[in-house]
This record gives sequence, structure tokens and C-alpha cells, in this order.
Amino acid sequence: MSTEALARLAEDRVDHRFKGLPPDADGLTVGELAAQRRNLFTDGFATPVLALSAERLEHNLKLMETYAARHGLAFAPHGKTSMAPQLFHRQLAHGAWGITLAVPHQVRVARAFGIGRIFLANELVDAAALRWIAAELAADPSFRFVCYVDSVRGVELMDAALRGAVRPVDVVVELAAGEGARTGVRTEAECAAVADAVAAVPTLRLAGVAGYEGEVPDADAERVRAWLRRLVALAVDFDRAGRFADAEEAGESGGAGDAGDAGDAGDAGEIVVSAGGSAWFDAVAEVFAEIPGLTRPVLKLLRSGAYVSHDDGHYRRLTPFNRVPQEGALEPAFRLWAQVVSRPSAAQAFANAGKRDAAHDLDLPFAQVVRRDGAERPATGVSVTALSDQHAWLRTEPDADLEVGDWIGLGLSHPCTSFDKWQLIPLAEADGTVVDYIRTFF
Repeated sequence: MSTEALARLAEDRVDHRFKGLPPDADGLTVGELAAQRRNLFTDGFATPVLALSAERLEHNLKLMETYAARHGLAFAPHGKTSMAPQLFHRQLAHGAWGITLAVPHQVRVARAFGIGRIFLANELVDAAALRWIAAELAADPSFRFVCYVDSVRGVELMDAALRGAVRPVDVVVELAAGEGARTGVRTEAECAAVADAVAAVPTLRLAGVAGYEGEVPDADAERVRAWLRRLVALAVDFDRAGRFADAEEAGESGGAGDAGDAGDAGDAGEIVVSAGGSAWFDAVAEVFAEIPGLTRPVLKLLRSGAYVSHDDGHYRRLTPFNRVPQEGALEPAFRLWAQVVSRPSAAQAFANAGKRDAAHDLDLPFAQVVRRDGAERPATGVSVTALSDQHAWLRTEPDADLEVGDWIGLGLSHPCTSFDKWQLIPLAEADGTVVDYIRTFF
């Protein structure tokens, strides 16, 4: 990554754009504020304020690095989760092959910060975006870009936009997870037709196959493994039929440097087989271990993204580490701090954080702790029952000790809709010392 671009983040000025930061910090640079190592609870931060645990973040980064290495997987975590280049940098430092993204804007952010390998988990048919990608590939021989194709029409649109490009764009055929799934080609015969369409144009090169097992209908372990074996079988069939770009052609696009053992397989010369959200990566590891020898090295690419912060709801329930506890456990790293601003009855209270501040698409926030006069205790008898735009509705049981002015720490569900509500997130140690600020780009 570009260390210069990362360093420039610290030069931004703190002001009204950034929720929750101390008003008296206005005019300081982010770097200057971080150097002050202010305390989240005592040094002027205003509620609501979202904090990311420094210790838990580091734990999660290390755990997934170890997991991927143990199972022989390359890792391109999904950057749409955080859209935070500082976290991309740390993910790469912890062994990631590259970064997965979903739409052209996200790719532009990643390239602005020097990301050298990008996997776009989507078909890209926007002509302006494709021309920009072509220019990036032409200007940087080390840049590796791979994206989905899932239709002959998509191939035609890509080819039309890329005519005259210096380097072909690497694509992987996306196999749908079944009828009713999101995107992707539904049958193996249709996959072959898409692959043939790619082979017929000079602007694209077939690099592999991919998909997303999280869309398997009525997903359970057996159904997910069955779909993953279909994906592997598709790769094997394509290889035997000679559908993948040959090694000599792949070598023309160069590589992106050393990415460690799991990802350094001739780079553009390998066959890409990719899957893996945050709920079934144990099944991905199991089935990808069964991939037979092919004519070229295989890049077994995992794309889990939510692990970086994990959560207190959806992914806490679904994480594969619940099924394989001997491999470790992710830790929820987010906590949203709000303040009790109204206590209209013995059974009701309101805090000043709502839909603008907290993820609520999968679960409501979870009341975890209460702070009063510097002391922290469990939020016994307190639960979140609803969110308004700027208020959390709290139900309080008879044993709940809650007063106006108390700070309440809320756990969140679904990282992907937590990061996007905050442009600058304090990274805080367990005692509340803020050691950095994470910038997001949504």
C-alpha cells in the first residue's frame, strides 16, 4: 500500500464532519488528536460515539491470518465491510493476498491507497469504470485485478468497453449458489457458454471460477459443501477442457510481488478458485482442501470480511468458530456508547443513539454495560426494543439501575452496516485510551 496516502489521513483536520469527537479538538489534525491519547470517557468525547477495540481488532486479525495459513488458503478479505484503508493495510500486513470489493467506487478508494491486488466480487459492465480499470492496468504492470462474469451479455459489454486496452482483464465465472440465489450462472452448461464467450474476445482472460456460498438456499453444512464441490468440479472441468488462459498468456500481465506462500503461485499464472463469506469458511477450507492437482497452481481464495470487527449478533451466532472452537474464537470489537437522555417511567428509558448511528438491519443493538461516575457494570435488566432516527428505546426491568446521564454501551449486529455510519472511528484500548482514528470511505 501507499504509506504516503495513509500518512495523509493523519493530516485531515478534525471538525463538525466527524460525529462523537471532542468539540475542543476542532482544528487539530487527526494525527495531533491521536497523539494526545485522550480517554474516550473523560476527555471530551460526545455521545453517541462508536469505538473499535484495539485489542480485539488485533486479535481478530491474527486469528484469521493463522486460520488461512493453517488451511493453505490465500485471503482477500471483503473490503466493503469497513471501507477503511488503515484496516486494509493491517489486513495485508497480516498476510492477506489482496482486498475484495464490490463496486467501482470501492476499487477507486483501494487504488488511491495503492492496493495492488483487487478481487471484484461482481460482474462489471459499466463502460466508464471499465475504461478506468484498463487505464490502471496499463499504468501499473504490477496491478492485479480480477472480477466476476456471469452472462454472455456481460462479456459483450465488457469487451465493447475495453477495446484497445493494453492488458486484458482477468475474469472468473461466477457459479450461482442455486435457484433463487443472488447473482451468478445457474447451470454448468451456461457456465461453459460464458467461458467460451470470454475466450472469443481479446479483452478478457478466463482466470478461474468463483461464487458465494452464503446464498445457498436453506443453507446447512451439507448443502454448502455440495455447492462448493460443484464449484470445484467446474474448475476441474474447465481445466481439462483447456478453457483457462494458458500460463504463457497469464504471464504477460505480470504479478504484484510476493504475497507469501498461500498467494504466491505464479500470480496471474494460477487458476483462481474463490468463495467464502463469514459464515461458512470452515466448509470452504474443507472442500478446497480436496481440489485435485490441475495443470497449474491453484489460488484458493477466501473472501471473509466481517471477521475484522466481528459482532455481537448475527456473526456471533453464525461464525464457523462456533463449530470448530479448537481453532480459536473471534471477538466483537465494536461498542456504541450512548447516553440516557430520558427516563419517563420505571419501565422505559431513551438513549441518544438511533438508526443514524447503529446497525439495525439484522438485529437491534444489545445493551451490554452502564457507566456512571467512572464505574462500569453490566446493563442488567436493560434491553433495546426499537430505534428511532436518533433514539434507542430501552425497556427497563424492575432490577435495572439506570438514570438520566448514564452512558450505556451497546453491542452491534452486522459490521457492514456499522462501519458505514461513521467517518472517523476512535480505536480505543480497554481502559478507554484512544490510540488512533479509523477513516472510512463510503
